[in-house]
Amino acid sequence: MTNLIGRLFADSKGPWGSGSHDEEGVKPAPHDDAPSPAENPWGRPSEGPTGRTPGTPNLEELLRRGRQKFGGGGGGNNGGASGGIGFRPDGSIFLWAAAALAALWLLLTSIHSVAPQERGVVTRFGRYAYTLSPGVGITLPAPIDKVRKVDVEKIQTIDLGSEESETLMLTGDGNIIDIAYQVRFNIRVPEQYLFELAQPDETIRQVAESAMRAAIANVTLRDATQKRGEIENRVQEEMQRVLDSYHSGVQVQGIAIRQADPPAKVLDAFKEVSAAQQQAQSYINGANAYATQLTAKAQGEAVAFDKVYEQYKLAPEVTRRRMYYETMERVLQGVDKTIVDAPGVNNYQSLPAVTRSAPQGAAK
Repeated sequence: MTNLIGRLFADSKGPWGSGSHDEEGVKPAPHDDAPSPAENPWGRPSEGPTGRTPGTPNLEELLRRGRQKFGGGGGGNNGGASGGIGFRPDGSIFLWAAAALAALWLLLTSIHSVAPQERGVVTRFGRYAYTLSPGVGITLPAPIDKVRKVDVEKIQTIDLGSEESETLMLTGDGNIIDIAYQVRFNIRVPEQYLFELAQPDETIRQVAESAMRAAIANVTLRDATQKRGEIENRVQEEMQRVLDSYHSGVQVQGIAIRQADPPAKVLDAFKEVSAAQQQAQSYINGANAYATQLTAKAQGEAVAFDKVYEQYKLAPEVTRRRMYYETMERVLQGVDKTIVDAPGVNNYQSLPAVTRSAPQGAAK
């Protein structure tokens, strides 16, 4: 290996130029084992007893000379001071870079923008500190302070009961009903919602189911299917009362019952019973309407009779004769009449009879 290196560099010039100075004017650092100037350091004199040509530099020495040549330092030679192309970075650059990173970290973790529909819950070392209002807020940098933004205007929903799973409840009259409903709510106090309840959504679900069961237990099966509005209001009020006692920070916006039917196994029979009840109710309503009509008619006739009676008391004979004429007119209006004038009988046929008999003769 030593002989091969010696052959590669065996000429009158060194690897970085001729003589003791290279093309850029940098003088190599002296070395204790370096050969005298008269000797060619890459020549091939006779090998010594160690097997290496005397004066031939080994690999470590070549690397050291290369570092010195290009400003790598060592041997008291400074590449920058002697005009070399090497560069040794100053330690202050690292300090400036660290300061810039620290300032950026402070800026990003200390200034927070909170939207109008949001609130910023600030925790200091994991413990609640205060709440940021909408706008730009300043806190201590992370990890001292952390901000969690909560949307307080978003309406969240929880669905209970579905077509796949039945939610069976017992009504006040001992029947079973399958009910499905939806709970709508929003966050009113974000710090209470985050820290007062371990599982807010699950708590709201259980409170809603408990309030619905209590409301259904106080009504009949028919009321549960027909009076949904009353049940929804009752459940909303009960839920809000219980959640306020838990300091949950939740505002219940409403309950929507989507399904309130008997179980699927008896649903067809229940529909038939409901149809029969509706038909019976329609008959009852018709009878009531007819009775109301007759009552109004009778009351009108009674009022008319009272008026005639008042006139009768004033002139009995005249009123009696008038009533007789009006009654005979009403009775004989639709009857064929024959008038006989005595003492000589002269038959007279009324005109309505002639007009009725004419079409019959034409038909023959």
